[in-house]
Amino acid sequence: MILAVDVQYDDDCGYAAGLLFERWDDAAPVAAVSKKQPGVGEYVPGEFYKRELPCILALLDELDQLPETIVIDGFVFLDGHSQAGLGKHLYDALGGKARVIGVAKTAYAGIGDDYRLLRGDSVKALFITCIGLELAEARQHIAAMHGPHRMPVLLKTVDRLCREQALAGAAGIAQDLPQS
Repeated sequence: MILAVDVQYDDDCGYAAGLLFERWDDAAPVAAVSKKQPGVGEYVPGEFYKRELPCILALLDELDQLPETIVIDGFVFLDGHSQAGLGKHLYDALGGKARVIGVAKTAYAGIGDDYRLLRGDSVKALFITCIGLELAEARQHIAAMHGPHRMPVLLKTVDRLCREQALAGAAGIAQDLPQS
């Protein structure tokens, strides 16, 4: 199983959403999961993972089993190979039991062209980093994801779902993610 995950914030709460799917080219998820995580604290420059990681780990606790691969919104390695980002911290927290692919929409200073991926007819690249698998394989997986545009459909969908969760939470509305 593959999990695409994203996190949004409202004040001191994180709202994580995840979509589980079986194949890289799946157009729809098998299931959707969500988790509200209070007490995430303020964003600290250079320590993004300290705010995001607890939300993702809480979401993973909701699953019956750990996915084989987790796709995050962000970097595994900020420079592509050694400077730990959110994905590397997630991989370490899981004891290396799941592969992690980071998909970032903007470049981090110093990231090389090897990490750029153009999808569809977009001229704006995504930046792919990973751990637990080779970069070429991670790039192939993200390239194969459903959708004709820069962002694969399931990654856009999980982003939208966690934003909706955060908005609903800010408004005090209980909301469950749709189950597929």
